[in-house]
Amino acid sequence: MGLSLSNVDVVYGGVIQVLRSTNLEVPDGQMVVLLGSNGAGKTTTLRAISGLLHADLGEVTAGRILFDGEDITNGDPATIFRKGIVQVLEGRKVLEHLTVEQNLMVGAHARSDHRAVKTDLERIFGYFPRLPALLRRTAGYLSGGEMQMLLIGRALMARPKLLILDEPSMGLAPILVEQLFEIIGRIKREEGLTVLLVEQNARAAIAQCDYGYVMDGGRIVLHGSREQLENNQDVQEFYLGFSGAEERTSFRDIKHYRRRKRWLG
Repeated sequence: MGLSLSNVDVVYGGVIQVLRSTNLEVPDGQMVVLLGSNGAGKTTTLRAISGLLHADLGEVTAGRILFDGEDITNGDPATIFRKGIVQVLEGRKVLEHLTVEQNLMVGAHARSDHRAVKTDLERIFGYFPRLPALLRRTAGYLSGGEMQMLLIGRALMARPKLLILDEPSMGLAPILVEQLFEIIGRIKREEGLTVLLVEQNARAAIAQCDYGYVMDGGRIVLHGSREQLENNQDVQEFYLGFSGAEERTSFRDIKHYRRRKRWLG
């Protein structure tokens, strides 16, 4: 059944409303991308799903979040994790003082099928062949790309039903971004994994997704299939870098576009 957000509002500190009637679906086995500018509410959406709002005094004040038909609204993060929702947080939060191998094993800490853990480790090495040579390396000394591989590998060790990725390409060189998204797409296809992706690199994300949403001001303002997003004039102009006009789009035009919110019409 997958993940469903229905008319979700999120408020921080009882005062600041960030999400407003947010509706979003992530069907089983699909990759869904959530696009939007900084401050649009994307990370808040992910935190609401993972139960991490409480750390920032946030709360879902209206609507429901369902996972496989079960209500997880304002749920405990550990309980949500055990249900199979695993999030790779923004900012490459490896356990810096542990080795790569220890970081990977942390991902499997809640599992009881110990014999299968080694098999899963070999499977992850198939996706990230650089990791075996780094097993004894202290994680804090890895490069940015190596850390991101480790974090995704660690998340896969938990055998997630839903993998949530928050800005996985941030700070990476373009060639590494291309490689990373190819691997994410391969994992989704080969594992039948359900993926929710927040990403600033819209071109790379849309190329791998099945469906996508655009968020602005805490609301979903546009959604559609990969083909619909790729062919949408506003997405092309403001996320993919294309312009339908011969002359270059000016900053004044962009501000005017944002005021009239063409895609809300």
